[in-house]
Amino acid sequence: MAVGLVLNDAAAVADEAVRAEAAGFDLIAVGEHLFHHGPVPNPYVQLAAAAAVTSRVRLLSSVGLLPLYPPPLVAKLAATLDVVSHGRLDLGLGAGGEYPAEFEAVGIDPATRFRRLDEGLDVLRLLFSGDRVTFAGEFTTLDHVALDPGPAQPGGPPIWLGGRGAGALRRAGRSARVWMPYMVTPERLAQGLGEARGAAALAGRDPSSLTGALFAFVCVDKDGDWARRTGVTTVSRTYQQDFAPLAERYLLLGTPDTVRSRMAEFANAGARTIVLAIAAHDAHDRARVMDTLASDLLPEVAAP
Repeated sequence: MAVGLVLNDAAAVADEAVRAEAAGFDLIAVGEHLFHHGPVPNPYVQLAAAAAVTSRVRLLSSVGLLPLYPPPLVAKLAATLDVVSHGRLDLGLGAGGEYPAEFEAVGIDPATRFRRLDEGLDVLRLLFSGDRVTFAGEFTTLDHVALDPGPAQPGGPPIWLGGRGAGALRRAGRSARVWMPYMVTPERLAQGLGEARGAAALAGRDPSSLTGALFAFVCVDKDGDWARRTGVTTVSRTYQQDFAPLAERYLLLGTPDTVRSRMAEFANAGARTIVLAIAAHDAHDRARVMDTLASDLLPEVAAP
């Protein structure tokens, strides 16, 4: 598997990006919320900072909330970041909606988020083509304009989409290079990937062009009890609910052997990439988990 690491500390992003690349991670990922229960940095700013101090790792927005932006602005941000990073950007996008206040803050009706996401994906595809384009949609109008500079990668950065519902799977089949859900079991991952590939075939795409990934919270340590306590407490605080009953199903917690075994189940279900968000209380605990990932997991699970 390719293994990514989420960086969520704006003050430490450069140092952590250097450490992650040196440790052998394949991706650096940053999520997005405008407002949430805790600090969440902007992915485009974070990834630009990471791009400046790295040369090999891919850079993933995991995921950017497209409905919060005018799609041409996302196209400009993504294309510029792709150029800055010399073609290392993977553009993960989603609809969001679990924190309505951030939609209200920018004057967006959350009920329109899926329509905005679908239209925005069409706009990105047009602008990433490099052509001068015209488009009249429900939310976006383009009048004979071209994106300049265009992205470094022909056709634009690969699109990653998440979601677990029927609409999300159809959307991934139509538009995504990678389908990356979270809070799923291996069985649900395999089922969803099959459905998304079926949607790809209906859309006239090669189903094998759509690959599977997983976003997962992780806390791993030789002291498995500490890892489980720390992981459950951190994720419970993030989502403002008790995650203890859900931990075994959806979180990667425990000793390196335990976590490695669970990751293998997801790999067998079709995940070719796993993006890990460290669930730890503070910078010291985060560094402890990152060191364990680098020493005890990456050598065993990372793709050659």
